[in-house]
Amino acid sequence: MRKLLVVTILAAALAAPSPARAQATFKASVEVVPISVVVHDQHGRMITTLGAADFEVIDGGERRPILQFRVDDQSPITLAVLVDVSGSMRVSSKIAMARDVVRALAGDLRDGRDEVALFTFDSALHEQYAFTTHPAALGASLAEVDPFGVTSLYDAIAETAREIGDRPAPRRAILVLTDGLDNSSRLSPPEVSALASSIDVPVYVVATVPHIDQQSWLDRAALRDAQAPGDLQDLSAWTGGALMWATGALEAAAAARRVVSELGHQYVLAIDSAAGGDWRPLEVRVRDRRLTVRARSGYFTRRAAQARP
Repeated sequence: MRKLLVVTILAAALAAPSPARAQATFKASVEVVPISVVVHDQHGRMITTLGAADFEVIDGGERRPILQFRVDDQSPITLAVLVDVSGSMRVSSKIAMARDVVRALAGDLRDGRDEVALFTFDSALHEQYAFTTHPAALGASLAEVDPFGVTSLYDAIAETAREIGDRPAPRRAILVLTDGLDNSSRLSPPEVSALASSIDVPVYVVATVPHIDQQSWLDRAALRDAQAPGDLQDLSAWTGGALMWATGALEAAAAARRVVSELGHQYVLAIDSAAGGDWRPLEVRVRDRRLTVRARSGYFTRRAAQARP
């Protein structure tokens, strides 16, 4: 029921003639649809030894043949780091934990090969440091940041996806550092996840919150109506990313390492694009049902992409 609801909301959001959608020029090559996939076992450990025969792709409810398959652990990584600098990040040590993540990334990415950029956001998106292949340069970029203002979290993720969508590297992702509070976005989680999914960019979210706030967030999520349109956890899952928690410096560094590690051990599948329609929901499965698969939730078809601005 939940999955059907998600697909319905995504389709409705993409069909709506809103100003926000008109500005979202997410173009992708649609003759062949690449799908980046990460697989974990029941203990959260990555599985990196599967072959093409272990996977199946369900496209719009139909099983589709896998045209191409590779294990990508050599291509450069492109990572857009998006840091919440709204007023709520002043509380406790939230912005300090975000700085810890940025510093950890500098040591985990490969100098001269991987590229990273730093964006901040409150009510608008700001480019703090342009894409560079020297990650250590970002280390002090948040030193002078003073959190202030309202939070347009979902809008900022969508705009960052637009920025990273133009980058040529096949292994791309957005890493969001936030306390998870959005109070001024025009876009909803389903709209943003559809846009990011359409260009195969997973969104990883590190919730930089004290432990007591984490429990409050989980309690609210547990009470949320099953018919609700989604939240930050859903957004990350629908794009093939993940929501992680950082209640201290050690967890913040571990979250950064996990993102880089997952980008460094991806399976990449490719299917032929469907010929008609608009948004096509995707589901990637593996033969061993005990394993957990993360991949983007859908794509725009060939005809739909040709018609979009």
